[in-house]
Amino acid sequence: MTTLAYIIRPSNPPARIIPLARAVEAAGIEEIWLWEDCFQSGGISAASAILGATDHVRVGIGVMPTPLRNVALTAMEVATADGMFPGRLIPGIGHGVQSWMAQVGAKAASPLTLMREYSTALRALLAGERVTTSGRYVSLDDVALDWPPARPVRVPVAATGPKSLRLAGEVGDGVVLEDSVGLARLPAALERIAEGRAAADQDAAEEFTVVQFVYGGTGPDAAARLRAETSKTGREVTEDAQLADYAVWGDAQALADGVRRFGAAGADTVAIQPTADDPDLERLADVVGEARELLSEA
Repeated sequence: MTTLAYIIRPSNPPARIIPLARAVEAAGIEEIWLWEDCFQSGGISAASAILGATDHVRVGIGVMPTPLRNVALTAMEVATADGMFPGRLIPGIGHGVQSWMAQVGAKAASPLTLMREYSTALRALLAGERVTTSGRYVSLDDVALDWPPARPVRVPVAATGPKSLRLAGEVGDGVVLEDSVGLARLPAALERIAEGRAAADQDAAEEFTVVQFVYGGTGPDAAARLRAETSKTGREVTEDAQLADYAVWGDAQALADGVRRFGAAGADTVAIQPTADDPDLERLADVVGEARELLSEA
């Protein structure tokens, strides 16, 4: 069954994060996903707070920009959170928005090179290995974690373009696809990922999780809000059939039907992303939880 997740956007004030996370868990949703937008909520701090305030929901970070953190620090933070809440953190990494990376003086001339070096080192450190490497961006001299995770921590990589998608398949334990990929472009994205996995001689049967972010809403004005939100990204969406390529909306049955479409196209996890102006985030969590029940009954 496709895993159903709920996104808590970093545009929510920090004081809203814990109450909303508790409402998501109470609704029976399996995963909460966060991301980092400059200069809003921090991913690790928000994820750790949610993990401490809830009992069993998994928390994904989709994603932490690699230019912002030394890889050893990221490994330390991830390992610490996993040590306190074993198996509940999914630490995704990505290139970051390039204009923001430039704004803070961290933009990499080659984001792909940085991702390759960073992901390789991070996964090795989290696996308990002692790492020495001297790359263009990542340099470690005999570094090992004192408290590595007791079990493997899977690190997905965010990707959109063909080169990034191939690299995610090559160096990631999964991929995080933003909403712009959409239903129509998902099969082609999966082909590029498969090329990367084949190039790295990855076993096709080995677990590799595809997380697809999808806009979602409920209530009588949901479709209008979703069309307005997608238009901000430069996509002209005037008809419901076009909107269904990027969003699911309506009651629980309509959301479940929409999630099934994305699951059939290859998404393992569908993460519902509310619009920025959603008037009742807790209500949407309840409807997403009802949709999960419908999916589990099928």
